[in-house]
Amino acid sequence: MNKWSDNRAWWLVLPVVLIVAFSAVIPLMTVVNYAFQDTFGNNEFFWAGLEWFREILRSDRFHGAMGRQFLFSFIILSIEIPLGIGIALAMPRKGFWVPFCLILMALPLLIPWNVVGTIWQIFGRIDIGLLGATLDNLGIEYNYTQNTIDAWVTLVVMDVWHWTSLVVLLCYAGLQSIPDAYYQAARIDGASKWATFRYIQLPKMNRVLLIAVLLRFMDSFMIYTEPFVVTGGGPGNDTTFLSIDLVQMAIGQFDLGPAAAMSLIYFLIILLFSWVFFTVMSYLDRAEN
Repeated sequence: MNKWSDNRAWWLVLPVVLIVAFSAVIPLMTVVNYAFQDTFGNNEFFWAGLEWFREILRSDRFHGAMGRQFLFSFIILSIEIPLGIGIALAMPRKGFWVPFCLILMALPLLIPWNVVGTIWQIFGRIDIGLLGATLDNLGIEYNYTQNTIDAWVTLVVMDVWHWTSLVVLLCYAGLQSIPDAYYQAARIDGASKWATFRYIQLPKMNRVLLIAVLLRFMDSFMIYTEPFVVTGGGPGNDTTFLSIDLVQMAIGQFDLGPAAAMSLIYFLIILLFSWVFFTVMSYLDRAEN
């Protein structure tokens, strides 16, 4: 007996497909069109081939922005992943404090990105900001608008404050899915806290850690609003990441061809490294199991 399938459900998906096509596919095709052409105005385009891609890939400006972007993502992942795991392990599993801790962890994620940037821009000011004024009164030289190290520290601390909660919530969900029988067996065997973490908790969190690493890498590599609001890419170009440099090229200089080519390279870099992260961590997960 052949099973009858009703394909009318696809009509329910059609509005979503149309919305995605309008909001994503069409703009992407427009970017691709600009990346291979040149224009001198009056809506007249001339075929440029791979000229813009060669120009971007040979540009010291692009290499500098990409290096800063990779450095920022590396620092963020190195801090937020271990910190998120540690906080998740310290959170209670049962009782009154569980919803309180979960709400407390979720609060930073509810704040819009531009508001986060504005908060830290004011927070770090020497004249009116709590952080800046306190450090100045303690005799510590701090000025994120003029000192490169201060600017980087401010951006890193801001991102850690804003996004570590995401890692915490994902890790906490992974820990909550571990049956109590595993912990009972560990206590019977006299396993230490480190052994329990190494052989029970960490393997069970592998999948959520994969999600956390992928999300934090993509978000940190595409970060724009917060550093733009806080430092504007300064001092100089020391915090000009790829996203900020791309906007400056497209809107500030109105170089649509190079900006389109750079955005496609940017997209391919994110896609490539996300695939590498996923492949490596999936392999480690299979090897662990």
